[in-house]
This record gives sequence, C-alpha cells and structure tokens, in this order.
Amino acid sequence: MAGWNADTAAGPLGAGTVTLVEGSSFCISMANGDIQSEHPHGVFFQDTRIVSRWVLSINGQRIEPLAAETKEPYRALFSGRVPRSDGYADSPLIVERLREVGAGIQEQITLRNYSTQPAECVVSLAIDADFADLFEVKEARIQRHWDQRRQVGGDSLTINAAWHEVRKGIVVQASGADLTPVGLSYQVTIAPHGQWTSILTAVPGGEAANPPPPSFVHLDADGMTRSDRRRREWVAKIPLLHMGNRSIERTLRQSYDDLGALRIEDPDHPDRVVVAAGAPWFMTLFGRDSLLASQMAMPVDPSLALGTLQTLADRQGSVVDPISEEEPGKILHEVRLDVSSGLSLGGKSVYYGSVDATPLFVCILGEVSRWGFAKETIAALLPHADRAMDWIRDHGDKDGDGFVEYERLNPRGLVNQGWKDSWDGINFADGTLAEPPIALCEVQAYVYHAHMARAWMAYDAGDPALGNKLAERGAQLKKRFNEQFWMPDRGYYAIALDRKKRQVDACASNMGHCLWVGLVDEDKAPLVAERLMSPEMFSGWGVRTLASDMGAYNPASYHNGSVWPHDNAIITQGLMRYGFVAEAQRIATALLEAAEYSDGRLPELFCGFDREQFARPVPYPTACSPQAWAATTPILLITSLMRYDAHVSLGGVWMDPALPQSYGDVHISNAPMNGGRITINVTNHEPAIQGLPEGIVFHRGHRPSMKELVAQAGRIANP
Repeated sequence: MAGWNADTAAGPLGAGTVTLVEGSSFCISMANGDIQSEHPHGVFFQDTRIVSRWVLSINGQRIEPLAAETKEPYRALFSGRVPRSDGYADSPLIVERLREVGAGIQEQITLRNYSTQPAECVVSLAIDADFADLFEVKEARIQRHWDQRRQVGGDSLTINAAWHEVRKGIVVQASGADLTPVGLSYQVTIAPHGQWTSILTAVPGGEAANPPPPSFVHLDADGMTRSDRRRREWVAKIPLLHMGNRSIERTLRQSYDDLGALRIEDPDHPDRVVVAAGAPWFMTLFGRDSLLASQMAMPVDPSLALGTLQTLADRQGSVVDPISEEEPGKILHEVRLDVSSGLSLGGKSVYYGSVDATPLFVCILGEVSRWGFAKETIAALLPHADRAMDWIRDHGDKDGDGFVEYERLNPRGLVNQGWKDSWDGINFADGTLAEPPIALCEVQAYVYHAHMARAWMAYDAGDPALGNKLAERGAQLKKRFNEQFWMPDRGYYAIALDRKKRQVDACASNMGHCLWVGLVDEDKAPLVAERLMSPEMFSGWGVRTLASDMGAYNPASYHNGSVWPHDNAIITQGLMRYGFVAEAQRIATALLEAAEYSDGRLPELFCGFDREQFARPVPYPTACSPQAWAATTPILLITSLMRYDAHVSLGGVWMDPALPQSYGDVHISNAPMNGGRITINVTNHEPAIQGLPEGIVFHRGHRPSMKELVAQAGRIANP
C-alpha cells in the first residue's frame, strides 16, 4: 500500500510511538507524549501537519515515560515522571497527559506531587507548526517553507502561514499561561500530596479558510465529545461478541474498535461512511484497500462497503489522463477526500494507478447486493459496474490476449499496480524483476469474479442475454488462465505473465487469491494448498508473500517474504472454499496467536522469519497500525471458519462451523441482517440463529457461490 509516486515505504516511527486516529485526523508522538519535528511525528489535519513540535518540560527537564495507554482510538493517557536534579532515582513529581485528537488536539496536563514538601515548578511547552503535507513528513523531504506570523493575545497563540496563495493557521489556547511566539509556560506551586491541572488546545484556525467546528466541546451533561458520540453510535450498531477463547475475543473487539476509528466521511455526502486504508499515513480512501477491507467487514457493518462503492462510483474515471493514469470506467487507486490543494501526482487529488480496484469494484458490488439493500440502491450502481467491465475489456486488456495487464503511463506513477505495489514486488524465481506490461494471477481472479458477479446480477434482474455473455467470457478466462499460468513441473501457478508472455515463475502467495474466487481447477487445488502450507511458504505465523527458496526472498522486505494478515485471510477463505479445512484452521490460528503479541491488534504486515527461529512475530519497522484490511482480517478468519454468509434475495443465511476446539463457543448478538438484528450461537460446534427477519431461512451448509448461481441461472435461462 505505497503512496503513488514513492515506491518506498513510510519512514519508521520507532518503538513506543503512539498513534491516535479520528476520522482523517491523526496524531503521532513519542511514548512520553512529546511531538518532535525531526521525527515523523505531528498532529495532522486534512493531510497537513498543523503541529510539528509539542514538547513538555518541567523545570527544564524532559519527561521520562512510564506508560502510554490508548483509551479510545482517538484518546490516550501518557504517564511519566520528572527526573530529579539531585541525582536520586525516584522522583515525587508524576505527570499525566490526557490527549484527544479530532480537528487538532486537546491535552489535559496534570502534575501530581507525591512529596511531603511543596514543589515549585516551571511547566513549559515548546510549540511549532511547519504545515508540511504528510508526504513531505512521511518521506522526510520537507521542501516548502511557509511565511509565518505569530501573534499572542489573551490566552491564545495564533500561527498564520502563507505559501503562494495558500493560507493555513492554528490557534493554541491555554488559560492562565504565559504565552510567547514559541510556546507557553506556567509558574506553579504544588502543595504536598497535591496536584495541578491545565487544559490546552491546538486547532486549525487563524486566517485559514473554513476552520472546522471545535471537536472537543462536551455536548451534554454526560461529558461526551463528538468523537465519543460517534464511537457510541458505532458500538451500538455493530455485533456484540463473546467467545470461549478470551484472547481471540479481545482481538476481534480490537478489530471492531480499529474499524470504527478508520471510518471517514465523504465531505460531499456526510451520510456516506467509507473505510480509510490505514494509520498513520493512509487515512484516506484507497480503491483496492477500502473495497477489500469493507468486504471483509460485511458481517459487522455492510453499509461500509456500500458507502465505499458509492464514493468510488462518484469518482470513476471518465477521460484518458496519463498524468493521473485516469481512463474511462477505471476505479481510482487513492483519493484525498477533503484536501483542496493537490498533494498527489501531477498536483491532483486523485490517482488511478491501480489494476485491480476496477474489477474489485464489480466483485464487491456483487457481494453487497446479497446483503439486503434496496433494489434501487444496487441498480443505481450497475451503470458504474458496466463502465468498469468496459474498462476491463478496452483498457485493462490493451493487447487483447484476454488477460488484464498494467504498465504505468508516466515515469512518476507506481511501477507495480497490484496489491504488491513496491518497485521490486514482482519477480522471477531467480530474483530477476518482471518487466511490464504485467498480468498478475490474482488480477485475473478478480476479473473472473467480476464476470460472475455481474452475470448473476444480470440473471437476477431478468437480463439472461447479458448474463449468458458474461458467464461465457468468465468461463473462457478460467480456461485460458489454467492453461497459461499453471506450471505443471512446479505444481503451482505463476505469479504473473511478463511483457513477453513468459510465466513469472516465483512461488508467491498471490495464487491463494485465485482459490478465493474459484478460479483454480479442482485437480490443481490440492497442489496449490500443499505449496501454500510448505515450510518455504508457511512461516508458522502465516503464509509468506514469497517462498523462502526464491531468489528475491527477504524476510524483512515489504512484499518479498513478509507475512500480510489480509493476504492470509483471503487465502484462508479460499482454502475453506475448496474444502481444505485443516489448512485454513492452521493459518487462522497462527495469525490470531500472532495478534496476542501486539495487544490484539494485527499490524499491516510483519517479517517472514520462521516461528522456530523467533518465538514471537518480528515487527516490520514501517507497518501501518491500525490498518484497515489488517483490522478486518480477524473478522474474515472467524466468519470463514464459521462458514457464515447471507444472500437476502435468495432468502437465506448459511452457517456450517468448522472452528477449532481451542476457540471455544461463540455467542454473537446484534448482528446485522436485512435491516434487522440476529443472534448467532455456536455451542459445541452446533450452530443456531435467533431473530431472523421474515422471509430469511437458516441453512446449515455453504452459501452458493456466484459461480454456482451463474451456472444454475444459465441452465434455467438456456434449457
């Protein structure tokens, strides 16, 4: 999930870094709460660093960290102590910083004196704002220097900045402080066993256009902020989960929390909520990431996927633009929803350099259509799906060989445009880089599934001619794929075909996505499953992106030997589809055990070292956390093993659990189902569902796939 012209991952945040997220705003600080401009720290609002320095000192001493605890995704409590100047170890002065991020930050500083003597303290806070955009911070290449004016008046310090015609500003408010242009201070005397408290805020404002409404106003008597209210509404609408295995229960609840924090709104349609790709650098809408994450979260909140589809449909490509890589019908790679100045490639706020977002758009529309939304809601998206199918035919497959390929349209675009989008992500078994145009195996899987999904929706809407045409195209693609990507001498699929239509013969995890959608021929599936679970591929914590006996393998690389949770969740669902239950259980259990080492939160990725070598997962230094498709991974793992799914227009919900004994019983209440709420129980592997809406029947077994439905509808339409 690289930014569009970087081909480099984000700079490391460092151990002990604390990230807070609310909407598209976020804050990154050290473990003691300090924000330092020489690190990739800051308070970010609309992709601009509005606070680059926020350093607290007491009597000239920096705070020694004791603990940092995230109370909610947007609020944390930092505890530290003031080092003594007389050389003794224990300090009687304890500092607490309760911080909340929203449109800016609010911080309550509390100083406690555990001594029998009064403490004379000078409390100082150094403040700066460089208004760098997040790409400058992420890549440590701050180039713009803003003309700044600083004004002190009353209880506030205002910093206004100008760069060409752009105006930005922040207002820092601190009641009772001595303010200067570079910060503030308090002179306080704290009684023995006493305490002192003050509240500070830093919010966008000054001469900046359209300052946001204040985030930290307590709206009512119960003391809740807008963020608290938003979180309470989210918690009320999502399922409540209890599991016999408390560790897995904690991981799933963390997933729910993170998913709630990663929700952002389209400013043009505040009623539409979409999923941002990940914190801290990708708090924006990504085509591929947001589609897959929202699809994985469908059993928790299907409206996220619908909002994501609608928002992407509004921005679907309409012209050919080599700079942004826009093409008619194409679904974007990345968009900055609420940024007026173009931060992206070519000075635009939208970049389209993704080969898989367009077929995935159609796939996810097919998934959403099963969850009981109004027929007209789905119908309104069908013309967008058809334009996406036209893009697949006309632009995705430029050479007409029946496969969708990518090659960037300008030298600043992404070299690789599938999910492994780092510059060296696609290579041969000997480590040689593949040359574009590149046809990835999993992209053909998404294209196949798009044909099945659109064919089913056509049959379902009474258009058998379109259904037949798309079903036939899908069948041809499956046949060609299994002929041209399969390597019988290796027993696995090529990761891709290169510009000369040679099989790129590296053994990679991508082929697991082909299991997910049913593109793999039945006779080849056992060999694929065996390869994915081989010691070269399975690290003990999950399936590696690249086998350890490949030329480009590096366990500490971004895409060439690391373990990505979302990749493994998709593989797990694919294994379940083909009946490889033990293998699916093994992957799911490994990942859920890995989550225990990071407080129940799976990161974007971790290193691919073998579990026998290191007894805990080795973190990847620049992994996003929380990150959308990592947050939704536990949800997909559990629902895959439960074989839980719905198809409202078929009047059914399906479940046939294959949960390992160690997971214990499962009780889920308040689960969404066709406008109602149901309760799901799995007790001693026996499933039961209560509260089903009228017209919905529970079936024990697997939900018919799009492929099966298309085949059945085709037989009816063409007897």
